Amino acid sequence: MIRKASGEVQPFIPAKLKESLRRSGAKSTITEEIIKEIDQWISLEVEKTKSAIPSKTIYKKAFSLLRSRTISNAARYKLKNAMMEMGPTGYPFEYFAGEIYKVLGYSTEVGKTLQGECITHEVDVVASKGKHQRFIECKYYSSTGKNANVQVPLYIHSRVNDIIAKRSKSPEFKDYTFSGGIVTNTRFTSDAETFGNCAGLHLLSWDYPAGNSIKDIIDREKIFPVTSLTTITKAQKAILMQQGIVICRQLLENREALDELKLTSRKLKKVLEELRDLCG
Repeated sequence: MIRKASGEVQPFIPAKLKESLRRSGAKSTITEEIIKEIDQWISLEVEKTKSAIPSKTIYKKAFSLLRSRTISNAARYKLKNAMMEMGPTGYPFEYFAGEIYKVLGYSTEVGKTLQGECITHEVDVVASKGKHQRFIECKYYSSTGKNANVQVPLYIHSRVNDIIAKRSKSPEFKDYTFSGGIVTNTRFTSDAETFGNCAGLHLLSWDYPAGNSIKDIIDREKIFPVTSLTTITKAQKAILMQQGIVICRQLLENREALDELKLTSRKLKKVLEELRDLCG
């Protein structure tokens, strides 16, 4: 038995681990080796502790085994956890959300204060495409056990409507259309999804909507967060994010940013190899 981040206890399902390893790009032979080792390890641990093993512990074990075999696949495998490491403030995640909307064809502005009909509002991301603007709220959580509940879209809906009421009357935005959006690094509850869709909000989470979720977009567009890198430390990732570097592609386009990390030539070579592999 394993214990999920939510506290729920359930049987270990090798197929789920296999799918995670498959998504990382690991070869089938490596995947089978790791699943076999994990299965044997879980049996020994449960026999020794007589209790369910946290899924987080299993993840760390699988990551360690994968990293010992292939670095770039390990970086892809840890993607979900990498999303949790974009804190603690959540500001890096706002810039990351801006990068997501850029690859979706929008021009973006991060951290804007907009006047509504009644009050002013701080908007995390303003995404524009042609004569359409979307006002986006980012909900960052540092734990996979926390989800955005229905209160989030209820609140965002009212704020977005106040901004739209003001801009719809402005000559500057004549013939414009507007919408709201919410991006979270975890998940939405079912009620949040139902209300958000009914209210016309664009919802984007780790696994929603199916086929075009955050994980799908990252994998398809190769916009891996710098926190997914396995060749630098958390402290070094924090230095990069303080400079506004939130995706790996930015490092390949601006290698001078790596100078701040004071890496040895050997370490720099490893980092660049991982970057090239991740970014294709």
